[in-house]
Amino acid sequence: MARTLLVSPEQRGALPTIRDALEAADDGAVISIAPGEYEEPVHIRRKRVTISAREPGTVTIRSPFRDHPTVSVVDGTVELSGLAVFGDVRPAIQISGGSAQIFDCTATAGYAAAISIGDGADVTLRGNRISDSQCGLIVENADGVVESCELQDIVDDAVIVRLGARAALRHCTVRGAGFRGVYMYQAGGSSIERCDISQTGEAGIAVADQTSPNIVECWVHDTQGVGISVGRGCGGVIEDCRVENAAPPGVLIDEGAHTEVRRGAESKPPVGATATSGNKQDQEKIDELLAELDGMIGLTGVKSEVRGLIDEIQVNEWRRSEGLSVNAVSNHLVFTGAPGTGKTTVARTYGNLLKALGILPNGRFKEVSRRDLVGQYIGHTAEKAASAFDDARGGVLFIDEAYTLSRPSGGGADFGQEAIDTLVKLMEDHRDEVAVIVAGYTSEMGEFLAANPGLASRFAKTLEFENYTPEQLVSISGHLARGDDYLLGDDLDLALLEWFTQVDRDANFGNAREARKLLERMRKSQSTRLRNLGRRPSRDELRTLTLDDLLDAIRE
Repeated sequence: MARTLLVSPEQRGALPTIRDALEAADDGAVISIAPGEYEEPVHIRRKRVTISAREPGTVTIRSPFRDHPTVSVVDGTVELSGLAVFGDVRPAIQISGGSAQIFDCTATAGYAAAISIGDGADVTLRGNRISDSQCGLIVENADGVVESCELQDIVDDAVIVRLGARAALRHCTVRGAGFRGVYMYQAGGSSIERCDISQTGEAGIAVADQTSPNIVECWVHDTQGVGISVGRGCGGVIEDCRVENAAPPGVLIDEGAHTEVRRGAESKPPVGATATSGNKQDQEKIDELLAELDGMIGLTGVKSEVRGLIDEIQVNEWRRSEGLSVNAVSNHLVFTGAPGTGKTTVARTYGNLLKALGILPNGRFKEVSRRDLVGQYIGHTAEKAASAFDDARGGVLFIDEAYTLSRPSGGGADFGQEAIDTLVKLMEDHRDEVAVIVAGYTSEMGEFLAANPGLASRFAKTLEFENYTPEQLVSISGHLARGDDYLLGDDLDLALLEWFTQVDRDANFGNAREARKLLERMRKSQSTRLRNLGRRPSRDELRTLTLDDLLDAIRE
């Protein structure tokens, strides 16, 4: 069984840096990274290792050295997942030789390629988002499979396949490139299948220098250059592609090229990274996530509602695969209830379920609040709201305390309503790309949903998260303690039950948060008690929280 190493600068017993974990890693080890920002280069040479975010989308890696790749792999066998990697004048991720799998990551490099693959490497990319870079992806003298990836806001070419490289691009979205969307030259047998390519400064797809790709069922549109251009001496096939709103003649094949253009039915197959038709469902992952949901303490009604939603989605996908009609279903939800009732945790699980069902390409989770959506001047709010929505593309946008958007902040102009109006339009225009979940107190969320005439209709369902019972809060306390390597001492369960039964539970009661805060005070009390023993405590004493610790904690 592969050894798992945890990286966390704050957690006791974990390794503080990714570099420390790599040095300690055996062949085949799994490195799980706790949420946070890690300013360090990650260099992997001739190792077989998996590096993943413990919670997808919560780990950011930056190199403090501008002229070094942030993540570099040399002749290794590596899997990267759930990471946000930022480069500068060198690539964010650079693979040289060996093999790599890169899943559900984001990559940005201001003055370089976001991801560079070369030196005979064999790489699979799936569900990644590449943006705001000089170039997006370069595959040179290497093999690559690129599936369900998004590339946008690229200064030069979004994808370059060159110099003997063989690459298959499937169901990718390229939106916004200063030059070409996909540029192939001197490349081996490559293909571009069901990709959505738009808003390029030159050709959407450009083929040159003896390259013969298969370009199948792609949609190339809104390009300043021609949709597809093929140079002299090139071959391959262009089959059932749509070219719209491009410079004439749309498809340009130079004299001396021997490319075959095939046109079949006028059907419009789904294209791009968020296309749902034909997506594969990961039944094993679905079952695992549903078991994880069932294992949560309490939330009986919420669990039942989520299972019902997942059942409907799964059956609809089965119907779609058989060619049967399927009604449009919204994936947007409203979560209501008091703080600390598991809303964020359930939202993460729901996003991962949608990914496993093939509805959304990744499990990216973007949590925002009012300050992330509302600007300070006219036009700023729409920009911030659209940016947050775009960051969540392919996953979940979770808006906590969403009702604050519909409340004036006081003291001048308030742009909360503008944020709501912007979100309403984005939720409709991109309902197959992002699941929006808004959360907050029950009564206040009613006011929020009334803030725009079309807002309530965008959401499929409202899930009510009830307060935990005292018994459930005791169970949560025990679970939290075990997670931090503590045990509850004799009779402490009964004492905790009495405390949670008599504590004032007003509208601001934090439920599980209150349990966590109480445990933190108990650990502090335990530390004081053990320091006063006059000797080194035993291992059991270090792990055990006692009734005295509780009594001291509740006196604070």
